[in-house]
Amino acid sequence: MELADYLTVLRKYWISILAVTLIGVLAAAGVSLLTTPTYTASTSVFLTVQSGDSAGELQQGSTYAENQVKSFAQVVTKPVVLDAVIKELSLPTTSTALAAQVTASVPTGTAIIEVQVVGTNPELTCQIAAAIGKQLIAAVGELSPAGTGSSPSVKATIIAPPVVPTSPTSPRVALNLALGALLGLLLGVGQAILRRQLDNTIVSEADATAATGRSVVGAVTFDPAASEHPLVFTDGAPSLRAEAYRRLRTNLQFLFVQAKSRSLVVTSSVAGEGKTTTALNLAFALADAGERVLLIDADLRLPKVASYLNLEGAAGLTTVLIGRAELRDVVQPASANLDVLPAGQLPPNPAELLGSDEMRSTLALASQAYGYVIIDCAPTLAVTDSALLAQMAGGALVVVGSRGVHRPELVASLAALESVDSNIMGLVLNKLRFDSGSGYGYRHYRQQYPARNADPGPQAR
Repeated sequence: MELADYLTVLRKYWISILAVTLIGVLAAAGVSLLTTPTYTASTSVFLTVQSGDSAGELQQGSTYAENQVKSFAQVVTKPVVLDAVIKELSLPTTSTALAAQVTASVPTGTAIIEVQVVGTNPELTCQIAAAIGKQLIAAVGELSPAGTGSSPSVKATIIAPPVVPTSPTSPRVALNLALGALLGLLLGVGQAILRRQLDNTIVSEADATAATGRSVVGAVTFDPAASEHPLVFTDGAPSLRAEAYRRLRTNLQFLFVQAKSRSLVVTSSVAGEGKTTTALNLAFALADAGERVLLIDADLRLPKVASYLNLEGAAGLTTVLIGRAELRDVVQPASANLDVLPAGQLPPNPAELLGSDEMRSTLALASQAYGYVIIDCAPTLAVTDSALLAQMAGGALVVVGSRGVHRPELVASLAALESVDSNIMGLVLNKLRFDSGSGYGYRHYRQQYPARNADPGPQAR
């Protein structure tokens, strides 16, 4: 994945990323609240060692002092000190348990023993630290060998008495919240990337191209009012979708230069991707450019063209195929340059009719009479109708509904068309939202071409 892909993932899954981050913060806050606060009291004891005046005695005394400091630091957590502390303060514990609360360290190059005591009661913790310092001084006097005269060779002095801690050392709430937020953010981004990798839904132009290796010859933005207003050329109002169909029209005009005929099958992988809407508006776009266009509703399973255009649908393609009417007798005008051949009565054997010689002859006759023939077909994966017609037509256009089809479905539908040697001219990415990372630069025009005001609903077939 490239940087742009990661940014797309962040835009798409930002809500879940934020939710996981908040969960991390709440978890850290919960742990902090449930953790019993502990306080730390410390005291410092300085050890001095008697030595002679000569250089040799001073060097020997320095080495001896260093060893004595390390030794007495170990004594801090031994019963010789802690048992006396327990007795002095009447603590309901043992020297072993108390030793777990006490640490003693010697800063490098010093003769100081730093004693720290951790406890849940700040006053008692301070008292324990003070008692340990007192008892350590007594232990040093008892354990150190005699020096000059009757005085001990090592002397301990408290140089920093303990004070009652005013704030707990654990839990560190601010640090815990920061770590919780960081961990939550990492987990949130991780789950977003994982979901994106596991999600095989076609969302953007890059997804469609990567899955199929086919070019996207057009991209139509999502309009929640498309189900109520599928046609974008009837009222003359400017819109992003109208511009998208004009762009598609221009691209197809170039692609048809080497086609065997100017007949085009418009299909999709599954229902609901917007194939009928695409066929309708593409036909209007071609007619708007002055071309003579015939739109054939060859979806003999669920025909919609006649209802969208408010045309009579009783007679149409099936009427011609069974020999009850001529093509010129059943086509109906939809605009100055656009004629429509509705589906007609639904037959019990759609595939047989669409694959018949009569269909081939009808398509050839239509291609001679019109500049372009646009054929709306059933979804490719549902039935074989589209594959049968694609091998007769000059080309096939596959509509890909953004967030409406999975990669395996799209690949399978293209394979079905390729198996009959059809001329797949490209893909049309439909229902494209502005956050889909498309290569088409529609964002700049979004305010100039607003979507229609209508109740939200699924985009038309």
